[in-house]
Order: sequence, then C-alpha cells, then structure tokens
Amino acid sequence: MIFTDNPKKIRVMFTAFRDGLQSAFGGKVRLEDILPAMEFSAQRAGIRHFEFGGGARFQAPYFYVGENPFECQDKMREAVGPDSELQILTRSVSGVTLTTQALPALTLQAQMMAKHNTTWDRNFDFMNDVDNLVKTGQPIVDAGMHHQVCVSMMGLPFADEKVHTPEFYIDVVRKLLKSGLHFDSLCMKDASGTTDPLTVYKTAKGIREILPPEVLLWQHSHDTASIAVSQYMAGIEGGVDGVDLSVRPLASGTVQPDVRSMAHGLKGTGYSLDLDVSRMNEIENLLLDGMHDYYFNPVTTTADARVVGFPMPGGAIGPNVHMMKEAGILNKYDQVLAEFPVVVQAGGAWTSVTPGSQQYWLQAFNNVLHGRWKKMDQGYGKSVLGYFGKTPLPSDPHVVKMASEQLQLPPFDGDPLEAAPDSLAPARQALHERGLEPSDENVFLVAAAIIPGKNMELNEGIRLLTGKPKIVLPLKEESQPKAKPATAAAVPAALTGPVTTTCRVNEGGTTRTFEITIEPPAGGGAAPAAAPTATGGSSTPVFSPFEGKTELVEINVKVGDTVSEGQVVAAVEAMKAKHDVKAPCAGTVATVEAELGADIEAGQPILTLATNGG
Repeated sequence: MIFTDNPKKIRVMFTAFRDGLQSAFGGKVRLEDILPAMEFSAQRAGIRHFEFGGGARFQAPYFYVGENPFECQDKMREAVGPDSELQILTRSVSGVTLTTQALPALTLQAQMMAKHNTTWDRNFDFMNDVDNLVKTGQPIVDAGMHHQVCVSMMGLPFADEKVHTPEFYIDVVRKLLKSGLHFDSLCMKDASGTTDPLTVYKTAKGIREILPPEVLLWQHSHDTASIAVSQYMAGIEGGVDGVDLSVRPLASGTVQPDVRSMAHGLKGTGYSLDLDVSRMNEIENLLLDGMHDYYFNPVTTTADARVVGFPMPGGAIGPNVHMMKEAGILNKYDQVLAEFPVVVQAGGAWTSVTPGSQQYWLQAFNNVLHGRWKKMDQGYGKSVLGYFGKTPLPSDPHVVKMASEQLQLPPFDGDPLEAAPDSLAPARQALHERGLEPSDENVFLVAAAIIPGKNMELNEGIRLLTGKPKIVLPLKEESQPKAKPATAAAVPAALTGPVTTTCRVNEGGTTRTFEITIEPPAGGGAAPAAAPTATGGSSTPVFSPFEGKTELVEINVKVGDTVSEGQVVAAVEAMKAKHDVKAPCAGTVATVEAELGADIEAGQPILTLATNGG
C-alpha cells in the first residue's frame, strides 16, 4: 500500500472533453452538448487542466459533426476562462492525422494550435522513435507551448525480454535527455491500459531518478482492462506528479478512471487530488443532460479483461466498433481480436496507440476478411517497411516482403519526415480552385484530411468549407433526424439468377442476421427472369461487398464502358480503408445509380451492367 508522511497533491489533467469523447464516441459529439459541463468544471469544480483538442477530437468535429475544430477550441477557451491550461494531443510524425506529415505541415500545426488557445502539447510517437520525437517536438517548443514528451507503453500480447520493459522505457528517456530537446514534462502514456502495475512502478521510479527535478512526470492510462487505478497507484508510488482522470458517463470502460475512484483509492495515503471531488456528481449530471440523445455503446462503456491480450486503446475501440456496426460486420469483432497478437508480433511490437493501433486493427481486420497477409493495410505495410520510423523489434521478413510487393514500395530506413508527401501545396491549390479563403486555418483543415489517392471532392476540409459536411452522430434511434420522403419510387433491378443477401431483424433489443436467397420466378411467371436491354440482353446490378452502410469513394467507369468479370469498377470506404467493388460478370455499364460520396446501403446497386443475351 502506498503511503507518504509528507502530504502531496497529485495534479489532474481532466480528459472528459477530449479523450472521453474520443474513447466513448470516436469524438463524434456536438460542442454545444458538452460545453455547459466544461464551463462548470472550470468555474465551480476547481479544475485547471483540461485536454480539449488534438487526437481524434481534431479531425472528428469536421469529419463527422460539421464543426470547425479551431472554432471549437476558441469556444472552449471562453468557457473555461483565461487561467486554465488547455492541452492537445499530437502524434509525432502524424501530428493530428493518421498519415505521415512533412515538417512544414507540423510546424503550421503547432502555430495554429498555439494561436487557438492551446497551452500544453502532449506529443507521442507510437514507435518510441526518439529521432521522431526530437524533430517533431521542436516546433512545439518554438510555438511557445508547454512541451510534454511521451514514452508510449503497453503490455505485450506475447513474451519478450527486449521491449516494453522498464529498462526499455527508461532508455527512451535517457536518449531524449541526451538529445538536448527541451521538454517541460514527460508522460508515461499507456493508451491501451495494459501495462502491469509493477512495470509501471519500476518505470516511474527509474525515470524520476534521471529526470531533472523541475520536469513533471505525468501518467496516462485507460480503464479498459479495469487496472488503471492500480497503475496510477503504482506510478504515484514511483514518483508520478500528475495523472489523467475523467468523470462518468465519460469515464471508466475505454476511458480514463473516474475522479471519484482515484480519490477513494488515495484516501489516508497522504496523497490527494488538486480539484474539488465533491463537484463530480454535478458535472456528471450536466453531461448526462447534454448527452441525453446519444447512444452509449456497451462495448465502449464496459471493461473488457480480454484487452490484455489485444492491447487496443480505448480511443480506437469505440470508433472501430461503430464502423463495424455501420458496415454490417460486427459479427467478426471477436475474430479480429483473436488476430491482434499475430499482427503485433509480425509488425515489430510498436505501441498500440494511434496511428499504430489503427494499423494493427485494420491489418487484423484484413487478415480475417481476406486471409492472412492477402491484403496489406496501407498504414501497417508502410510501418513494417520503415516509413513511420524504426520498429522496436525487427518486423517479420515475410510480412515485409508482402508489404513491399503489394504496396510497391521498397523498405526504408531514412527520415520519415523527409519521405512524407507535401500536404500544404495541394491543400492551397484545392482552396484556390474552389475560390475558398487560403487562410492558415483553412489550409491546415484541408491538409490534415488529405489521404493519398482520395478524391479531393471528398476531402473533409473541402466539404466543411463548402457547406457540405458529412454528419454522423451516434444518436439513439429515436433521436436520429427523420429522412426526407422520397420523391419517386426506386425501381429495383430485375433478377438474372439466384441472389443471396442478408436481412437484419431487431426484436426486443436483440438483432439477428439471416441469410436469404431470392430465386427469380420460373419461365411464364409474372416477372421476367432478367430486365431486357436495348440489345436484347439482360442487366446485372453491382453492389458493395459489405452487408451494411459504406461510403462510395471511387467510381472507375462511366456509362457505355465495357468491363470484364472481376474488374474493379468502384470502391467503398469501410473501417477507414478503401475496399474494391468488382464486376460480377463481363458487360457494358448501362447505368450508374450512385453518386461519389454517397452512403451505400446493403442491397443498393452502385451501377448496373448490361450483358449479352446470347
């Protein structure tokens, strides 16, 4: 049991309004729904340190909510007043994105964050690549923000004595100190909440011994595996000065522990928290009132001990579960989890924190959907090839070979920042072409949404600035906006043969999925076996390969084009990745029924092929 004769206040960084929103809802929450609780937290509960932006709460507001994240940050500053510390989370060479960024983009990012009320910037690298941390930390220092550098931690889902040990983490700090990089504090960041308490204690004790006394030692974890409070207790015993906490309904489960749980655990130990614990009930009630219409998914609000075997961060579990549900493939969730240790070990044991966690997840998903290593996720493949930095352990040579062949990229051991594409020039060009203001904020919004190969018309920054944002809020069914009535009935494509599809039925809160095969009527029936075409042939609809809703991100053919069986005619986005739509037979494109950027439901044709009747 920890105890001190010299009373010590443990500083609290309150995460409800950034990590809480991300871990529970993928960040897809309207600002107006949480702002009253944030204002109360600062004005009445004595909270002076908030996480308010960065991570998924930079992209999610304009990707899914139709809100400008810079304007959100400004309004949050107004709510908490001038004296509170406001922190963002940045991802080293990825910044607030999921791809690698060149240094000019990261420099602009730091300048814009400082301009829009950020006082602290917590910067981590999922590879624990010290060179990356040094080069991406300097713009933070130059912008005048408090620079908090991170050591990224996790529990390995397999045995290894070389990495993710106390000595491994302490050595990262030794290298940081030797580099000469200025940092004001250092955070032990465990995004999956899977590091065992003994490792936490030894790491904190060893880091505290080599850190200058004026440098704060912070700790971040998630309560997904129900061990975060014990991790924090171990860290405090080892010398931690501050911890990350939240409050229900945006606490515990995949989020940080609740302030009340931590305060209770510290009773009588000589340690206490630097905020008014008695006000937490009122903050909780304000959040429950503001988020009354939101659907709290049990997967993100419930602890899951299995996470120790698939170190997935809370901030990624929520959105991934939501995306699998949208795509109609949530039944594969357990299979993806089972594949997780395989992709972690083969990749090289980088830390399971964004974007590395998303890369693990998508590769595990691809392995389940297509067969192991048959389809290489772009991010995972680039990581094993070295484009995000040096992996902690060598990647599996077979996987490196597969990644190189599929992505048509050679292995790389240079500087990821120099290999990163320029995102600022194409962003400025896109703004110019559309007559939009090329302010630094607008440039960065577009640049931060650029994904190589993605149509600029679907860029979320362009969508926001042209008044066409995509709104995807995790609301209860009865709170969803009502669909506009159709102006004309859709004409279903005629059947040319048996068609197998799925039907989901909800009964008493339980959803069941049935597989249904529809047979065309026999000759002489009331309906024709196939729709006749002008040339006397028949038509074949082309569908998304998913059973749920996806976004149409590519249309590769036009009416009149001749296609062959298996040809890629379109692409849909599911799980933040592009998936090919292939022609089921040879034919000529008769019609294109869907528009680029449209949401495609299962059974909704994207296009129709005319086939010869011969």
